[in-house]
Amino acid sequence: MYAVYAQSIEKDEPLKGLATGPLPEPAELAARPGWTTVAVKAAALNHHDLWSLRGVGLPAERLPMILGCDGAGVDEDGNEVVIHAVVGEQGRGVPEGERGSILTERYPGTFAERIAVPRWNLLPKPASLTFEEAACLPTAWLTAYRMLSYPKSGLRPGDTVLVQGAGGGVATALIVLARAAGLRVWATSRSEGKRARALELGAHQAFESGARLPERVDAVMETVGAASWEHSVASVREEGSIVISGATSGPNPRAALTRIFFHQLRVVGSTMGTRDELAALLRFCETAGVRPVIDSVLPLREGAAEGFAKMEAGDLVGKIVFML
Repeated sequence: MYAVYAQSIEKDEPLKGLATGPLPEPAELAARPGWTTVAVKAAALNHHDLWSLRGVGLPAERLPMILGCDGAGVDEDGNEVVIHAVVGEQGRGVPEGERGSILTERYPGTFAERIAVPRWNLLPKPASLTFEEAACLPTAWLTAYRMLSYPKSGLRPGDTVLVQGAGGGVATALIVLARAAGLRVWATSRSEGKRARALELGAHQAFESGARLPERVDAVMETVGAASWEHSVASVREEGSIVISGATSGPNPRAALTRIFFHQLRVVGSTMGTRDELAALLRFCETAGVRPVIDSVLPLREGAAEGFAKMEAGDLVGKIVFML
């Protein structure tokens, strides 16, 4: 079957490790008790795929590894499904004692004609969502959904949230979901074009990165890391929250510990989400009319290299989706 995969680990130039072409069908995995195959119709690109090419979470001994965390397709019974990206959640479908892992870390991903996963990982695709839209949800949009949840953020309708680095998949999801949830949404970006796009997506105000805000916010959604961290700490109110799910600009910011403890800030880590949360996100999209923000749709066979290069350059607003 045709696939897009990591053939080598290249920490400094990840795209050198990207390969395309035929790989074996996932027959051995599909034969496991409780597992099945899905014919992939659409798959979305994530920063996780670039990190995989750098060897983060993917050791060289597991190569070649089919990339792709997000996908939607048709199962063996003809049902349209969305694939939950965490294999082994609650021990489902994996050997006893094996920890859960995101697709592409231990098990082949969605950038292929077929994928094998535990049946438990499949959720019905709402008829109102296209395959392209549904494929965007399991990683970036699920991450955003969990970040905004009350246990993580402490946010309630009417509160103000700051989304750092508008443009990427998680950031655009945060803007759309936060606006739909009744929050006042502010966003930042270095790019004037991305600030304008953030306003189109529902942000109430957009500011240049690092700009002084009109007032402090109730919570900051942080996916940028080192480049925006000090601004995040300075921008949140007393006893407010900073929710972190990524660090695309680097993982080692100046900690600003004095302000954190003096103003009693909550710094909360958040990663992905559960199958139940993905089901709730699918219902929310269906009932509220929320739709993922798609930057571009490319054919997997001809467009994989273009999509990866676009993501590495940061030249996107929303998700890049590959169609099969």
